[in-house]
Amino acid sequence: MQIVRWGIVGTGGIAHRFAEAAKNVEGVSLEAVASRNDGTARQFADEFGIPHPFGSYEDMARFDGIDAAYIATPHALHAPNGMLMMNHGKAVLSEKPITVNMLQLDEMIACAQKNKVFLMEAMWARLTPGTIKLLEIVKSGAIGEVKGIQAAFCYDMSDEPDHHAFNPLYGGGSLLDVGCYCLSFASWNMDSPVADIVAEAELGPTGVDVHCCVLIKYASGAIASLTSAMLLEKPGDGYVFGDKGYIKTKDRFYAPQEFTVHVRDSKPQTYRCPFLGNGFEEQIIESSRCIREGKLESDIVPHSQSRFIMAQMDAIRRQIGVRYPLDPA
Repeated sequence: MQIVRWGIVGTGGIAHRFAEAAKNVEGVSLEAVASRNDGTARQFADEFGIPHPFGSYEDMARFDGIDAAYIATPHALHAPNGMLMMNHGKAVLSEKPITVNMLQLDEMIACAQKNKVFLMEAMWARLTPGTIKLLEIVKSGAIGEVKGIQAAFCYDMSDEPDHHAFNPLYGGGSLLDVGCYCLSFASWNMDSPVADIVAEAELGPTGVDVHCCVLIKYASGAIASLTSAMLLEKPGDGYVFGDKGYIKTKDRFYAPQEFTVHVRDSKPQTYRCPFLGNGFEEQIIESSRCIREGKLESDIVPHSQSRFIMAQMDAIRRQIGVRYPLDPA
């Protein structure tokens, strides 16, 4: 098996999770890490046994010892960091949301196509065993035609007011940070285009949404009710409602490790689908497989899926009045 050599752009918490997961995946190696600070890069490299730390992203982009880069910087930096790597011939797995708007996303896709390199949004949850099993059951027709989705991803960051999630310069706000999981969960379970979106939000003092509620009506007639928030907590259970029954996830709806299928006149059946490790292993396996096979995108997390979700997020932000400096005039 060809070893896919990875570099990591960024050294925050999500980069740590990726590095931990990579240790559990056969056929990959962590060869480099880049930070804007040389000391931070060296500290991260020492922690994970990475041989090549870099004090600038440009230096890692020029390094010939990696095949692919995982982009783990704040949202607004995904596009410039990702395109830097792709312009130097590196495949890219970019943390979600892949960019802050459709303009950036189309630029990234064009960059990948120009350089003939692989690009995938790191929507790790789509690749976990629980999501795959849940979608298999939904698509089998076990709960009938899907009529509704309910999901909420809400957490309290009131003790971290300086976090980049509150900063519009970095593409902050609950919608882009975690609402993308709600939109993705709904889209995975709906084989239908969006017909209409209605959104309301509470904006914080920095101008980003701290609480966002979205209703999506699909062409099929089904409706999704989705909530994201950064200053309050809500249960993380998710529901997929069909005309013959429903599925209820336990806690993390977007990457469930346990869910129960309720079919009318039948005994409920519970499925348990643990992660391989911390949940990131599957996306490393998928992206590395695609890179070995010379693919430019994944069949499971294709560019079209990223564009489908980004179009919805752009539309929602227009409704709720959240605008970023990187948005087109």
